[in-house]
Amino acid sequence: MDNIDLNILRQVAQWRAQGHGVVLGTITRTWGSAPRPPGSMVAVRDDGLIAGSASGGCIEDDLIDKARQGVLAQGVPTVMRYGIEAESAQRFGLPCGGLIEMVLEPVQAHTLLDELLQRLERGERVRRVLTLADGTVQLGAATGTDELVLDDTTLVTHLGPNWRMLVIGAGQMTQYLAAMATMLGYQVTVCDPRDEYASTFEVPGAALVRTMPDDTVQALKPDGHMAVVALTHDPKLDDLALMEALRSDAFYVGAIGSRLNQTRRKERLAEHFGLQPAELERLHGPVGLKNGARTPPEIAVSILAEITAVRYGFRVPEPVVVRPGLAAGAGCVR
Repeated sequence: MDNIDLNILRQVAQWRAQGHGVVLGTITRTWGSAPRPPGSMVAVRDDGLIAGSASGGCIEDDLIDKARQGVLAQGVPTVMRYGIEAESAQRFGLPCGGLIEMVLEPVQAHTLLDELLQRLERGERVRRVLTLADGTVQLGAATGTDELVLDDTTLVTHLGPNWRMLVIGAGQMTQYLAAMATMLGYQVTVCDPRDEYASTFEVPGAALVRTMPDDTVQALKPDGHMAVVALTHDPKLDDLALMEALRSDAFYVGAIGSRLNQTRRKERLAEHFGLQPAELERLHGPVGLKNGARTPPEIAVSILAEITAVRYGFRVPEPVVVRPGLAAGAGCVR
C-alpha cells in the first residue's frame, strides 16, 4: 500500500465525519495497459467529489456521474468492469485495449474505517476481508503472501507498509532520501551509530536506530521487498552492512561513492569477507541512475529512480551526455 491510498482513506474518514456518503473503489484486476495496479483505491463522495484515480480521469467521470445520480454501489459492494468492449475502451480512454475491474463499496459503520486507519497509523500491515453479500469487514494481521484475492463471496486485500528501506548513515542526503522514500510508501529505517549525525536527524515517518549497521541488517531480515542503501562513505560502517545485505534477499543493495571507490569496495568485500562474484554483481554503485545529479536532493531522486526501476524489473542503460560542458568538472555527478 502506498501513501496515495493511505491519504485516500484519511480523506474518506473526513468526508464521513462531515456527514457525506462515500463509495470506496478498489482495483482488483487489470488486463493490458492500465494506469494503476491492483489494490489501488479511489473514493467518490455523494456529490461527485473524488479522491485518488483509477484511470487518469475517464472512468472517474463515469463514477462521478453515477454518484450524483445516487446509483453508485447502493447498499452492498458491486463488482464493475471497464473497457471490456472496444466501444467501452474508447469511451473510457483505456489505452491498448486495457481492462480494469474494481469493487465499489459504500462506506458504512461496519466498514471499520476508523479502526483500519488507527492500525495503519501505528505502522501495522493489515489483512482486510470484505464480504460482498453485505459489505461487512473483518480486519486481521497480514500473513502469508499478502496477495489480493477476489472470489464470488469475498475481497481480500492487504494494507499497510509493504516495501521497506534501510539507509546506512544519517547525513544530509539521507534527510532527502528518507523523506522522499516515505512519500513513495516505503517503511524507512535509518541506521547511524555516530552521535555527530544521528543526534540531528529527524524525518517524519522514518525510524532512526543507533545500532551498528551490520547488526541492523541482520535484525531486519531483508526480504524481496527491502532495499538497502549505504551512504556513509565509511568502510567501517558500510562494508559489514553491505556484506550482510548482499547475502540476503534484499531486492536492491546500493552504496554511494565514485567508480574507483566502488571497485575498491568490491575488492575489500571479496578479499576480507569472501563475497562471490555473483553476490558482488548485485551491488549498485555509484548508487543511483546516472542522470547528472549533483546536489543531495538531486542524488536522492536518482537513487529512488534506480530503486524504482529495479523494483519493477527494468534495467536503465548508461546515459549519453548531450551537453559535455555541463557534465565536465563535477565532483559527484550521477
